[in-house]
Amino acid sequence: MPDEDARLLRELHDQHAQAVWRYVVHLTGDRAMADDVVQETLLRAWRKPAVLDQTQQSARAWLFTVARNIVIDDKRSAHSQHEFGTDTLPERPSQDDGADAVLDAWLVSDALAEISDEHRAVIVHAYYGGRSIAEISRELEIPEGTVKSRLHYGLRAMRLALQERGVTER
Repeated sequence: MPDEDARLLRELHDQHAQAVWRYVVHLTGDRAMADDVVQETLLRAWRKPAVLDQTQQSARAWLFTVARNIVIDDKRSAHSQHEFGTDTLPERPSQDDGADAVLDAWLVSDALAEISDEHRAVIVHAYYGGRSIAEISRELEIPEGTVKSRLHYGLRAMRLALQERGVTER
């Protein structure tokens, strides 16, 4: 950038950056975002040297328009619509090699093998198949009340079988 353009850009910053920052804070309520928007606005002015040659009012209007467009683009972007802020960080997943999941699946499979066929069928349809009581009733051709009862007693039998294997409730 020629020295003259650098000087003009510094002047542009000194004369308008604070006003643009206040404008963006007014639009968004976010001071950190305002810093980013002012920086991006001035970067775009640097990339478009014709802005530097304009009158002060024209340059200021151009800067405000660009800043407003950046804010609008940010609000319309996918990250703005699908992300949300939080005060707490999520727990980091442990560097698990999957052994615990394999052992858990093995224990559940072993406990399922111990309960009656009727109870196992209802539990497998509900928890592994993701079916509703009505769907299980139709598929197994038994009344819905029987499905509920078998689920209740089947889960009790599963809990007992798992407790016998040393699994405790968390």
